[in-house]
Amino acid sequence: MTPPAIDAHVRLDAHPTHTSAVTAILTGTRQDLARPVLTAHGFETLNDHALVMARIDREEPHWADTAAQALAAQGITTQITDRLREAIDEEWTWASHPTPWCTRQEIREISNEANRIYDDIRHGRLLIHAHAEDGHTTVAIGTYLDSGKSVYLRGEDHLRQIADSFDSLAQALTAFEHLHADTMRPGPAPLTDTEREAAQARTSLGTPPAEPEPPVPEPEIVPAHAADPGNHEAALNTFLTDNGDWERYNTWDDNTTVATHESLTLRILFDHEAHARDAQWTIAAYETPVSDRMWHMTITPATPQPILDTLLTALSHGDVWETALGTPITDKTVAQATRPLADAGWTPTVDGHRLRWQTQPSDVGVQFDAFAANAPHRPLDTWTIWSGPSIDQPTWAIRASVYTPAGLLADLAEELAHGTGTRRPRSPGTPRQPPQPTTVRPAAAPPGPQPQAGRPR
Repeated sequence: MTPPAIDAHVRLDAHPTHTSAVTAILTGTRQDLARPVLTAHGFETLNDHALVMARIDREEPHWADTAAQALAAQGITTQITDRLREAIDEEWTWASHPTPWCTRQEIREISNEANRIYDDIRHGRLLIHAHAEDGHTTVAIGTYLDSGKSVYLRGEDHLRQIADSFDSLAQALTAFEHLHADTMRPGPAPLTDTEREAAQARTSLGTPPAEPEPPVPEPEIVPAHAADPGNHEAALNTFLTDNGDWERYNTWDDNTTVATHESLTLRILFDHEAHARDAQWTIAAYETPVSDRMWHMTITPATPQPILDTLLTALSHGDVWETALGTPITDKTVAQATRPLADAGWTPTVDGHRLRWQTQPSDVGVQFDAFAANAPHRPLDTWTIWSGPSIDQPTWAIRASVYTPAGLLADLAEELAHGTGTRRPRSPGTPRQPPQPTTVRPAAAPPGPQPQAGRPR
C-alpha cells in the first residue's frame, strides 16, 4: 500500500561540475523528513536545502536511484532529472579492473566496500597510523576506534580493501614495518585525485572558481637532505602516540610542548613558534633525573621528513641513547659516527680545528669541531649537520654537543648518505626564497617533569 504523500519534495540531479556526483534539492514544509533518508543513503548536507553525494567509485547514480525508491516509500515526492536518469540507465564497466570475471553487481559490491573504508577514514572512525608504497599501489595500517581492531589496507580509491587484520596495534605495526620498512611513512597517504574531486563536490553546487587552480606538480624523488620539510607537529604527535614510554606534560608556556621518557633521563622540548633557523626541537639526555644534561641536540623547523623520521626512530630504541655518557670523544668515536659518509665517498677536509665532510655540490655537510669537543662545558656545537648554501646560512640544521652518542649520529649520517625523500617542484616563475639571516637562540634544557599530563597539540 502506497503511503500518503506529504509536503516534502526532493529534486535529484547530476552535479553540474563534478563527474558522477549527485545533488539533492529539498523543498516543502516537511522537507525535514527527507533529510535523514538521504543521509542514510550517502548524501551529505551542503546547506539548509541542499545535499550532495560524492563517492570514490563513480556509482552515485546507482545509489541515488536507491535513495529515490526509499523516499517514495516514505511518501516523499521525488523528481529525477533527465540527465541523472540517463546516468542511472547507462551501462559501463571499469577499464582494466583487476577482477574482470566478476559481474557488474559483484564489482559494485567491491567498490562499495572500498567507499565504506574511505568514509571510515575521513570521518575518523578508522585511524591510519602509517602508509607505504608497494610497487604501483599504496598500502596502509590503521585501527578502527570503536572495536580496536587493526587492519592492513591495500589499494587506492575503488580498489582499496582490507587485506589482513590483527589482534593488536603493536602486532600490526611490527608486521607492516617488516614488509615496508624502506617506504614506510607516518600517517595517511596524500589524497588521490579522485578523493580530492569528491571532497570538492561536497562543498558546492558547482559554481566554478574565478580562476582555475594550477595543476599540482608531481613530487620528485630527491636525496633525503633536499626533501620537503617534514610536518614536525604531526611527527611529534605520532611519536608520542606510538611510544607509550614517553609522556607529554604542560609547561608555563602554551607555545612549548615537553615530553619525557619514563626513565626521566631523556627529554624533548618542542617550540611550536620557532622561527626558520631557531631550534624547534631540543633533545637532551641526563645521567639521572636530577643531574645536569650530559648531551643535547637541536633541530630547526625546515629539517626534511626523512631526516626527522630517522632521528625519531632512533629515539624510540633505547639501545641508541642508553650509552655511557661523558666518555671522552676519540678518533674512533668520530670514525664510527661518520663511517656511512666515508663509505659513500664523502671526502673530509680540514679547516683549522674543524673537520668537515661534504658532497661534491657542497649543498650538504657534516662538521666536527675539535675545539668544542675539548671544551665540553662551554656552549659550543661539536657536531653540525646542515643543508643549504653554507653552514653559516643553512636551509636546515641539526646541532649536537660533544657527548651525543655516535650511534645516533651514524644513523643520521646513513640517511644523509643513502636516504631519499620527495619534493614538489616549484611552479614556473616562483622565486626561490632567499636565505634568512642566521639567528640562533640558546638551546634551553627542558624542565623537569610536572605532575599533570598535558593536552594534545
